[in-house]
Amino acid sequence: MPAKDVATVRRRLVSWFDRHRRDLPWRAKPGQTPNPYHALVSEAMLQQTQVATVIPYFQRFIAACPTVQDLAKADEQTVLRLWQGLGYYRRARNLHAASQMIVSDHAGRVPNNVPDLLMLPGVGRYTAGAIASIAYNTRAPILDGNVARVLSRLCLIDTPINATDTQKNLWSTAELLVPAGTSASPSRPGDFNQAMMELGALVCTKANPSCDTCPLKKQCQALEAGRVAQVPVPAKRKAPTQVDHHILAVYRHGRVLFEQRPANGLWSNMWQLPTTEEFNDTASPASLQDWLQTRTGLTLTDPTRKDTFTHQTTHRTIRLHLWQSTATAGRLRRNVGIWRNITNLDDLPLANPQRKAVAMLNKS
Repeated sequence: MPAKDVATVRRRLVSWFDRHRRDLPWRAKPGQTPNPYHALVSEAMLQQTQVATVIPYFQRFIAACPTVQDLAKADEQTVLRLWQGLGYYRRARNLHAASQMIVSDHAGRVPNNVPDLLMLPGVGRYTAGAIASIAYNTRAPILDGNVARVLSRLCLIDTPINATDTQKNLWSTAELLVPAGTSASPSRPGDFNQAMMELGALVCTKANPSCDTCPLKKQCQALEAGRVAQVPVPAKRKAPTQVDHHILAVYRHGRVLFEQRPANGLWSNMWQLPTTEEFNDTASPASLQDWLQTRTGLTLTDPTRKDTFTHQTTHRTIRLHLWQSTATAGRLRRNVGIWRNITNLDDLPLANPQRKAVAMLNKS
């Protein structure tokens, strides 16, 4: 891209951002000093999650943990409860671990440079660039889905968006465009990066982009070629694997049995109704009854099927089969689970499928 076009893109985009920027709870208002901790928390939450969904979670999270020191001192179950419903819970654990590293290794100050930020758990190249530029006005490129779409159309990059060469090209373009900045510089790399994300979210959208109102329409090569709808070229993805989970709701004296998931793997350390991944969709009530009786030491009535629903993750389509049973005898083995009132579970972090199962049971 010629130097004159680079300068034009920078100028027009930041000018557009000054007029159209959204008022977001983690975003400093014009003239205010950005809060690096807010940048860290918001960027963790915004990974694979829409802005509108994140806003109430961010507000609740900051109210409970207003500083990085507060987050570092919080226990993991508290952090998971605050995150409950956002999904991708590894982000919460990484954020918690990052806060502890910031306190122990950086005197409680979020690092102001990309190399140090990259050392924090869960912080990759995009997140490091976003925090460094937005919080500290450091010149650092970013590339998320919105920015990749804007750059692909702006420069007419028509190879699959997830191809290695495409990603290198996009990162190089992002680095070329982001301006240099210092505390006294008007070039504003942080605002430029936010403007790129904002443009992708509000104007250069995946479907039905508002090209007529785009501040970069005169520089957009895809628009000039009439190929906006074909760019970016979709990523090549493998079909998700289909798996079955069987959830058993076991009642006893008006309470229901819950267990904690292992420390590793999907939904680690979250709580759930007893759930097994050992059977396919044709599992018999007798096999599920034997499985849970062996694990718990309880005597159970024959499980009855309540419902089946689907939960989609990045790589798996999970069919969840909800069953109900009653414990008629026996004593729950130590450290296997806990009995809880199913209408009062605010202190137990539950993944979305388990929350849905609980809601089904409460309606029945």
